[in-house]
Amino acid sequence: LSIKNCLLKEMLNKLVLLLLLYCSTAISAPTQSSVSGGQGDTVKMTFLEPASKIEQQPLETPQLAGLKLYRKVGDQWEAFKAAFKRVYSDAKEELERLEIFAANIALINKHNEAADLGKKSYRLGVNQFADLNNSEFRRIFNGFAGIKSRNRVRGAITYLSPATADALKLPETVDWREKGAVTPVKDQGQCGSCWSFSATGALEGQHFRRTGQLVSLSEQQLVDCSASFGNAGCNGGLMDDAFQYARQYGLETEASYPYVAEQEPVCRFNTSLVVANCTGFVDVPPGSEAKLQEAVANFGPVSVAIDASHHSFQLYRSGVYDEPACSPSNLDHGVLLVGYGTDRASRAKYWLVKNSWNSHWGEAGYVRIARDKGNMCGVASSASYPTV
Repeated sequence: LSIKNCLLKEMLNKLVLLLLLYCSTAISAPTQSSVSGGQGDTVKMTFLEPASKIEQQPLETPQLAGLKLYRKVGDQWEAFKAAFKRVYSDAKEELERLEIFAANIALINKHNEAADLGKKSYRLGVNQFADLNNSEFRRIFNGFAGIKSRNRVRGAITYLSPATADALKLPETVDWREKGAVTPVKDQGQCGSCWSFSATGALEGQHFRRTGQLVSLSEQQLVDCSASFGNAGCNGGLMDDAFQYARQYGLETEASYPYVAEQEPVCRFNTSLVVANCTGFVDVPPGSEAKLQEAVANFGPVSVAIDASHHSFQLYRSGVYDEPACSPSNLDHGVLLVGYGTDRASRAKYWLVKNSWNSHWGEAGYVRIARDKGNMCGVASSASYPTV
């Protein structure tokens, strides 16, 4: 008897489950059918119309949405986390980052499809910023204090074109890396200290031209010690302010005053460890790409500020960056101009720019910005270089 009861109970459970499954996929006004009861009575039973006959709006939980995203980009997501050592605080944060990552992947794919058709001159790709939305990215990494907020630093030398005719015959291509005047790409981390990397890069180049020695100089010294000259550490600064500081105090090496990606409470500058000095600095006439080309060809790497706020710049991978929305005046990022040239395939002219976002970004840490395209991204709007 107990066995029969168990079997009967199991059959009833299966029947209830089937009914629940059926009901969960059916919503409609009921229809009725009649069947005969055991005593000749007529029993009316109600059935539901199939769900296919009406339009449904199923509810989707965040977990289900996350699962769908993971099915689309899961392999790329896992590769990204492994490559950039991402560990999130909890499942909620990881789901939020996955959603941003998936949106960035969609943007990358759409842009690169246009590039494949010849409609774009550059390509996008997954890098260390692929789990950030654009507003987060701009807030964390772009720390150039725009010149629109105040006048450029006093004390700069006015740029003069070279006096000799030979100097004005500019080469078709310039790359100061090939001459040994550029240190390896550095990484500013999550600190808005781009201005300090641009300034040290320019001074490293001038020091090399003067002494023949390439020395990596300390960004951290500028971050910690140049507040009285107008800079704000990880909250932004100006390259000209950094040159003013270096003119008065000089700079230590990266090794003696290493970078920690945050402003420390105490300046640890040691006068006895200074290896590079600055006698002044030169401001290139704002907006003149012709004068900027002269400067980088004849005098070495030049500090420049650009508009790096766009999603396309955040995810830039390769090619000549030509962004119609880029502003020549809303400058938010300090970088180092180390040369110029012409792309072999497209014949597009470009500026060769060293960034401070590690070699994972762009073309091994560099970006080629369109040259002679209306001062693309403001590359010629705030250019200067130190004198030694």
